[in-house]
Amino acid sequence: MRKFLLAGLLLITAYQVEAQTTSPLTARLDKVSLTFAVGADGHPTYAVSFGSKTVIKPSRLGLSFADGRGFDGPLVLTGSETKSVDETWQPVWGEVKTIRNHYQQLTVHLRQPDANGRRLDVVFRVFADGVGFRYEFPRQAGLQYFTVQDEHTEFNLPANHKSFWIPGDYDSNEYAYTTSRLSEVNTTPIKAIELKAPANRIQTPLMLKSDDGLYINIHEAALVNYPAMMLNVDTQTFCLSSQLVPDGTGTGAKAYLQAPEHTPWRTIVVSDKAPDMLASKLILNLNEPSKLPDTNWIKPQKFVGVWWEMQVGKSSWNYSDSSNIRLAGTDWSKLKPNGRHGATTANVKRYIDFAAAHHIPGVLVEGWNVGWEDWVGNWKEDVFDFVTPYPDFDVQELQRYAASKGVNIIMHHETSGSATNYERRQDAAYRFMNEHGYISVKTGYVGRIIPRGEHHDGQWMVNHYVRTAQNTADHRIMVDMHEAVRPTGLHRTYPNWLACESARGNEFNAFAEGSAPEHETILPFTRYMGGPMDYTPGIFKLQGYAAADPKRQMHSTLAKQLALYVTLYSPLQMAADLPENYEQHLDAFQFIEDVPVDWDDTRILAAEPGDYITTVRKAKGRDEWYLGSITDEQARKQPVKLDFLTPGQRYEAIIYADGKGADWQTNPAAYRISRQVVTSRSSLSLQLAPGGGAAVSFKPVAK
Repeated sequence: MRKFLLAGLLLITAYQVEAQTTSPLTARLDKVSLTFAVGADGHPTYAVSFGSKTVIKPSRLGLSFADGRGFDGPLVLTGSETKSVDETWQPVWGEVKTIRNHYQQLTVHLRQPDANGRRLDVVFRVFADGVGFRYEFPRQAGLQYFTVQDEHTEFNLPANHKSFWIPGDYDSNEYAYTTSRLSEVNTTPIKAIELKAPANRIQTPLMLKSDDGLYINIHEAALVNYPAMMLNVDTQTFCLSSQLVPDGTGTGAKAYLQAPEHTPWRTIVVSDKAPDMLASKLILNLNEPSKLPDTNWIKPQKFVGVWWEMQVGKSSWNYSDSSNIRLAGTDWSKLKPNGRHGATTANVKRYIDFAAAHHIPGVLVEGWNVGWEDWVGNWKEDVFDFVTPYPDFDVQELQRYAASKGVNIIMHHETSGSATNYERRQDAAYRFMNEHGYISVKTGYVGRIIPRGEHHDGQWMVNHYVRTAQNTADHRIMVDMHEAVRPTGLHRTYPNWLACESARGNEFNAFAEGSAPEHETILPFTRYMGGPMDYTPGIFKLQGYAAADPKRQMHSTLAKQLALYVTLYSPLQMAADLPENYEQHLDAFQFIEDVPVDWDDTRILAAEPGDYITTVRKAKGRDEWYLGSITDEQARKQPVKLDFLTPGQRYEAIIYADGKGADWQTNPAAYRISRQVVTSRSSLSLQLAPGGGAAVSFKPVAK
């Protein structure tokens, strides 16, 4: 016993000497600085500042493993190295033509203080607008297969910041944002969708604003082979601690890994200017370059579709109202149609005609395939096969008709949450798409996940989304995923992954209490920090569209619906309303027809989370600019200098503005369209109605 005690004392003494003689390590770029240290107790910490202001106070780092020997301390610092990177790259599509990737990197090497101590690296990248860091597990004899039980990353905030948050639900992101102080975070009063969280657990991206003028966003980048990170808020100390989404075993396990491996990046974006937050490319830069050898087939696009009519109760996804339907063994031709089915050959042709007439490349069709009668409320494995159409959907005829009109049909794959069934059938489904000219697919994961017990945001499903992105790419198919984990910049690595839903979209105005007018002014600072969203803007019938509730209305003016095509970025933008509603306002629809979905430049002219955003973008390969300006429930006058225009060039500005007396509650459809010739020396004054907005196109005038 004395021998073991002596050995232990010598080990502790050696560890204390090493820890005490290690100075803090720093990295800095412009105003952002990072400090790393190992305390006397062996716990590693980091801190972040912006100029003289504290962003993150010393905060804990570490992980716990299922074997009880994780890296949660004590640890010994064995070395470090730094490097500087300054490069540029061009995205396949995006908000800008070229992106600068400039950072200072600090890598610290840690080990457990025993003779065969396991090793851990923490890599920090310091950008001019924030910090990213991740844990890396080198190849080593003492660490091969391991299970992460918990991650102990903290974000120790210096004060009771204003925050914009949604509950930390493991299975849904579709919540309205709450604006409160951190001390007031409480998810209990919120009507849950699939909520499995205590009252103090919230999601990322989390947007914060300090009383001394800092804007801070906390999220993650490159989420692969790991569960999503939620945040537990200490409402007394304002320390945020990571909470990983558990797996389906019930053991509390979070991630199953094999060294060498690494976690996703934890990201902290910071600035003293709100527009700079929206311009940040930090999260995108922390993702790997494209894995696809050829990307010429990837085409951002606008689309219309058989979708909104189901949301508002005009038609149905299901062909029949019969019960006891089975995927196999049902003779669908003998079932009695309900007369409300939306995805009929004739109706799809109507959308194709509208798209072709207005230069819209795509038509989404939901409810085309058998199985919808056997889904809702049933936690069932085999609901859809993704290749069998309903009797009134003629695949060959619609393929021919769409091609003759120069339009592509967008496939829809609702999985009913059965990811295992979808994975088994993906190859057949994608070959079916290739054979019939479908170049893009919208996937859905509504419902409880199968494998049973897994969560939408857990490791298994995170890997499923990545596998789906790769599988669609292998078949040269673009993908838009709904009900997926919120994005973390992986569209750089898989540029065929055009968009996700993963938030409360425009559809909630149709079948729920809707979203407050401030919702679209918060989303770019939160959900959009990780990547584009399929928000489905462009609703023109703003009142009286919901058969189930005639009093329901959009929380927006018509002009704001136009502005969203600019302020809410996506390479995949839906003109979501019905053709007949657009045909009543073709003068306003012209903006939707004109506005691009791919850009060479983006400028955030004015922004404040929860209040207003004004954004201008330059069309890809053309000297055309498009502006969107939106506000919350407050009317605003937004001055705009046009110095982004090419000097010496005259432009025709077509201004789509809120009309006289416009108000999202009482007069949402009032709009006016005006034209004037402007130059880079001109300015505009946009009057935004309550819940309103303005959209402007700038096209060169021949000299």
